[in-house]
Amino acid sequence: MVYIRQDKLPKLREYKYSGVDHSLVSRYILKPFYTNVVIKCFPMWMAPNLITLTGFGFVVANFLTLLWYTPTLDQDCPSWVYMSWAVGLFLYQTFDAVDGTQARRTHQSGPLGELFDHGVDAINTTLEVLLFSATMNLGQGWKTVLTLFASLMTFYVQTWDEYHTHTLTLGIISGPVEGILTLCIVYALTAVLGGGSFWQRSLLESVGIPNYDFIPDTIYSLAWNEWYMVYGGIVLVFNTLSSAKNVMEARRSRGQKTRVALLGLLTFAAAWVLIPAYLYLQPMILHNHLVPFVFYAGLINAYSVGRIIISHLTKSRFPRGNVLIYPLIYGVADSLGPWLQEHVGYGWPSALGDDVYQVAFVFLCLGLAVGVHGSFVVDVIWTICDYLDIWCLTIKYPYKPDAQEGGKKEK
Repeated sequence: MVYIRQDKLPKLREYKYSGVDHSLVSRYILKPFYTNVVIKCFPMWMAPNLITLTGFGFVVANFLTLLWYTPTLDQDCPSWVYMSWAVGLFLYQTFDAVDGTQARRTHQSGPLGELFDHGVDAINTTLEVLLFSATMNLGQGWKTVLTLFASLMTFYVQTWDEYHTHTLTLGIISGPVEGILTLCIVYALTAVLGGGSFWQRSLLESVGIPNYDFIPDTIYSLAWNEWYMVYGGIVLVFNTLSSAKNVMEARRSRGQKTRVALLGLLTFAAAWVLIPAYLYLQPMILHNHLVPFVFYAGLINAYSVGRIIISHLTKSRFPRGNVLIYPLIYGVADSLGPWLQEHVGYGWPSALGDDVYQVAFVFLCLGLAVGVHGSFVVDVIWTICDYLDIWCLTIKYPYKPDAQEGGKKEK
């Protein structure tokens, strides 16, 4: 499949990054730290994309420790594991933030950097959902699925916003800044407090608030991790409405119809009708094999987001549909037959059943997703590098300020 058509390649040379960051933490704390301290640690020969990939390596290391100590997402780990997750995520955020500064000072800014940066962020989002679920001891169940939904929707809507407004807008509270810092604090606190089981205690009881009569038992018994999900839900709604407002205003200012932009959300909506439907019909996958399924769902989102970014860079029409949801359609249809037979009296037999073949189907979906998304990544990187005459992880033409200035003076 051709992801960038030949007639769209010239648009890559017109690319110019545009971003707005309203975060006070970023403006007064993080950016001075990055520009005055961190960036000096990287040599001029190091490519920006290599910095991004190196930072992602810390998250991969975190995930490997998760698979070793709590593959079911509900076991307490040694304190050093949680602390390493905090340090690894902070390093990832730091490396991810300074790659842009490195690109500007080495004169390597370009569309490949944005694609590479967003692509790595998309994969990291799924990994951090699993790490957070393990930290909170959410286990394999609906709480982890809800966390995945909120995280992927935030990332998808933000990319959808950037496509239509042509500007990456980060609000006063955003996932790449405050969201990641919050996770780092949660990981570090978990290490100090002795494990993820702490977050299953009642928040109000833990802080010493008596069980007054006017406080409903349901509210009083809410655990720390459940309150965190309430907070996450509020932030999700706020960010989604803010992005929708930005898109509507941008399209109206250009004289375009606003409802056309909303159709771009249907791809995400379709996937998230099928995902909970499949897990509801297959509780064995939900409670015993959720980790590979979460990877599959994350790659569905990463593939959609990657295509949106390519359309943004080449000024192409918004991509709709996603080939990776087709296996999920089959999975839901296959699992729906026995459910209908049991509850309605009419249905059809399942070809996969609810045992080993269903597990094999999930891993088949995951393998397909890895193959499709992997081919997409390789194809677009190869195409962009070939057209712009650059390399991905190394600097092909190092910037020489003396030569550049001398050339200008001679002219």
